[in-house]
Amino acid sequence: MHPPNIALTTLLTAGIVLFLPAAVIAKGETGKTAAGRPDLSGIYDAATLTPLVRPAAFGDKLYLTREEANEIAKAEQQITERRSLDSNPDREAPPEGGDGSRGAAGNVGGYNTFWIDRGTDAFSVDGKFRTSIIVDPKNGQMPPLTAAAQERRAKRFAGFRRGNDGTAWWIDQDGPGPYDNMEQRGTSERCLLGFTGAAPTFPSLYNNFKRIVQTEDHVMILIEMVHDARIVRMNSEHLPAEMTKWLGDSIGWWEGDTLVVDTTNFHPNSSGRAGSVNSQVVERFSRLKDGNLLYRFTVTDPTVWKAPWTGEYIWRASDDPVYEYACHEGNYSFGNIMRGARLLEQEAFAARKTVDQKAR
Repeated sequence: MHPPNIALTTLLTAGIVLFLPAAVIAKGETGKTAAGRPDLSGIYDAATLTPLVRPAAFGDKLYLTREEANEIAKAEQQITERRSLDSNPDREAPPEGGDGSRGAAGNVGGYNTFWIDRGTDAFSVDGKFRTSIIVDPKNGQMPPLTAAAQERRAKRFAGFRRGNDGTAWWIDQDGPGPYDNMEQRGTSERCLLGFTGAAPTFPSLYNNFKRIVQTEDHVMILIEMVHDARIVRMNSEHLPAEMTKWLGDSIGWWEGDTLVVDTTNFHPNSSGRAGSVNSQVVERFSRLKDGNLLYRFTVTDPTVWKAPWTGEYIWRASDDPVYEYACHEGNYSFGNIMRGARLLEQEAFAARKTVDQKAR
């Protein structure tokens, strides 16, 4: 038996639609608009097992061998098959708070295989399979954060990543608590912004469809996750710097047959990976001969990272429809989240009052 391929195992575990039918350009065709521009309109599936950040075991190695790529696809298939087995209807319920596993029994909100759709293989460019989406820096890692960015992130996430232990642990915390009001929660939890909607957009655990609707004056980029729709104004100028938007302000132009989109003016509370209000993201969309899109992006923000970073991956053309993503939590569950926090606080204050009375 061969020893496990640690690099490939790491690569596997690192990875963690709208309404009207769209005419997708048939594979092998290069459609043109009336103005002679490439017609990028269509639906695309961006799911891939290739992670954003390269597993350290690969070092500067950009490409997988075909054997390595096949091994990744086979392993993912085996995981899916194992997780799809019928469960025992007589099994005991998981313990309160979850059993610590990664599946649906692991914690409240855990996902089972039904939800997961992160692709069936690594993506390839010119027949070569990639070890990561990031191609620059050459090690496939994000550049180091600036000292100021490290400090900001530590403050921003202090306490917010703590697990639910059934207590109101935040009541003695300095500053706003994570459940003081709804606006203290993240934008994705509030269904205002998805995990992948702001530029640049990345593959996700599920809901990986994209849709492009193109006219001569505008391009819409729809992200299936939380139905984020970004409008690109063609041959325009950016809005004044003080006018920020959840998905940033996107303007576009053509360089030959490549659509270039420049995005700035990010909202301070945007949950995208763009970094800060100072970020600039330049995306490049190029249709390939097989009908797929090569999506390439560069992120620049000297107030967050010590250097720009670049990535690229394939959006596969698809004939599947994109259904509306209705964000349930923001409509129904959020009230229960806040009510639960208030109940925990009441219990904590009542317990303290009891202790004080006994101490007298």
